Amino acid sequence: MNPFSGFTLSEGRIECQPVYRIGNTAVTSAEPQPDGPLSPVSASASRSASAQSSGASPRPSTIQDVAREAGVSRAAVSKVIRNAYGVSDKMRAQVEEAIERLGYRPRVAARAMRGASFTLGFEIPQVGNDFLTMIVDGATEALAETPYQMIIAPLGRDQKSDVAINSLADRQVDGIVAISPRVDPAWLERIAERTPVVMIGRHDRSDRYDTITGDDRSGAEQVMSHLVEQGHRRITHLTIHPSRPEPPWAGQAGDEPHVVRTAVYRDRMQALGLEPSVIHTLFDGSEAHATTRKLLDSPEPPTAIFAGNDTLAIGVLSAIAEAGLDERDVSVVGYDDIPIARHPLVSLTSVDQSGVLMGREAARLLLERLEGRTEAVQLQIAATLRERRSSAPPRC
Repeated sequence: MNPFSGFTLSEGRIECQPVYRIGNTAVTSAEPQPDGPLSPVSASASRSASAQSSGASPRPSTIQDVAREAGVSRAAVSKVIRNAYGVSDKMRAQVEEAIERLGYRPRVAARAMRGASFTLGFEIPQVGNDFLTMIVDGATEALAETPYQMIIAPLGRDQKSDVAINSLADRQVDGIVAISPRVDPAWLERIAERTPVVMIGRHDRSDRYDTITGDDRSGAEQVMSHLVEQGHRRITHLTIHPSRPEPPWAGQAGDEPHVVRTAVYRDRMQALGLEPSVIHTLFDGSEAHATTRKLLDSPEPPTAIFAGNDTLAIGVLSAIAEAGLDERDVSVVGYDDIPIARHPLVSLTSVDQSGVLMGREAARLLLERLEGRTEAVQLQIAATLRERRSSAPPRC
């Protein structure tokens, strides 16, 4: 499933139209009103039909119209729309049928002013990273049976995370998931004072927002042990630029995932009496490809490359293949275990940190916050190295 299908691009952000699930009925503010007259089964429906037949613009149905049509109170209609507890099957059926007949569309802005927009915002560093797609997939699964829909706010290459997060907050989303945002923890805590926040990736400790992290230290340790046991000593670590200098932050609370992995790599190389080789690059695979070609042309090219994520690793593999080399010449290990890593023609050794599970847990934590939980939760997801064909003992 592609979580971005049905999204529209607007002013640098991807946004989905809100859809409200009312039992088995889905209504969205983006759906057009019916072209033909509605069946005059009630006074409300007759007014809409009369307006259309006279050429006047039909008046949108209101919650009061639905209540009158269903023979229930406005509060009862609101309960059905919110999927609230205590609604009988008979009442739900009456209201759903009235909504269907009248073509009622809940107004998102009005709902937001009353305290709920039934939208959750996701800030993501980039659209093209398949690991982030896995996270969105997981959240989509978790929200499938709820009235909530997602608004996605991806960052441009030079855009700061606070721009996307502020944009989501300004849209009055009910909660925000931020994926390794490059913002100050104190600033994020101020956002969390008024909007529930779950932060994925960064190793923060906060009593105001929840965090979900992979066990980045264990994952990087497994990568280094794997390569060293295969006999590699010229190991290069290719990773993205940190948002702040590594020392003295490495290994401390608040670290980005790549900073933690880089710190483990440095420690292991130094413990072996070897000189660390860390090369920083941009997020995309094309930059990793170009960087790898330069490495392969150096006097002493690495026999193994530990890539900070699988997107970078795919670019590395492409450069190695173009040079006519294979895993015995240069082994490659990635991080995230995205779906293409398992393809038999790629067979990338990678660290699995359960992206889909992260997304499901992020949605669950937000829903818990919306239901009243106030204490902060910190979850850590286990990391597991998946050994495949891209890593092998060196030729010499």
